Amino acid sequence: MDQAQLEKVKTGQGFIAALDQSGGSSPKALKLYGVDESEYSGDEEMYDLIHQMRTRIVTSPSFGGDRVLGAILFEQTMDRQIEGIDTGAYLWGTKQVVPFLKVDKGLTDEADGVQVMKPIDGLDALLARAVEKGMFGTKMRSVVKLADESGIARIVEQQFEVGRQIVAAGLVPIIEPEVDIHSPQKAEAEALLKASITSQLDALAEDQLVMLKLTLPEADGFYSDLVAHPRVVRVVALSGGYSRAEANERLSRNPGVIASFSRALTEGLSAQQSDAEFDATLDESIKGIFEASIT
Repeated sequence: MDQAQLEKVKTGQGFIAALDQSGGSSPKALKLYGVDESEYSGDEEMYDLIHQMRTRIVTSPSFGGDRVLGAILFEQTMDRQIEGIDTGAYLWGTKQVVPFLKVDKGLTDEADGVQVMKPIDGLDALLARAVEKGMFGTKMRSVVKLADESGIARIVEQQFEVGRQIVAAGLVPIIEPEVDIHSPQKAEAEALLKASITSQLDALAEDQLVMLKLTLPEADGFYSDLVAHPRVVRVVALSGGYSRAEANERLSRNPGVIASFSRALTEGLSAQQSDAEFDATLDESIKGIFEASIT
């Protein structure tokens, strides 16, 4: 583990950019960016366009380590290059932005009010490649829909079990049990989730460090105990479908929690914008998320 990167993620001011849309969410991300499905055919062309979009974001003068602490990448982005340099090396070496890799393979169908992760085949090999490509950590997502105690315990157990495997490979896992913002039992689910996460954190060894990526909670400051936990490098929040304005507003009421927004970060960006328009829109987006993250 790179100590300079650890220090930056732990104490730096800023937020984590989630640039990790994969196969399932790429068409939607491109459509929001102003690229219609009729403009490409097949996965290869789609991934080329997604990489162009991400390259444009990462190389923008608005995007840098002064406000962006880290960036979460999809496997294909990790394997590609920006300006002739491996993406991870470019992010850290040129932009001072710490690179993370999304490692989950999607979700199973809902059972007991939750969607656990599908098995991650070949995880050890992927983690070895992530280390080789200069990644600092990983991210994996599951979803909580209802306040079901056994379902939530299961989702958290799975996250921490895989998390320990990731720690053993020399990486810092971002554990992401998202609570659906439309859940009719959102506050109750968050209370069960916090209790379950706390008991798993307490069972970690001193050198087993993790990050948490959580939905912005109903009660302000609800995750302060997790922010202060000695095994937690940082608590980051997902936008989860809230508009950027609402996500920033909710985030600003949760001291110590920083953003890790995806769609809310790229809101308003389009392929049709000139570079000047694109950079100005991205600057405005980064500025708002940064300010909400340092409250």
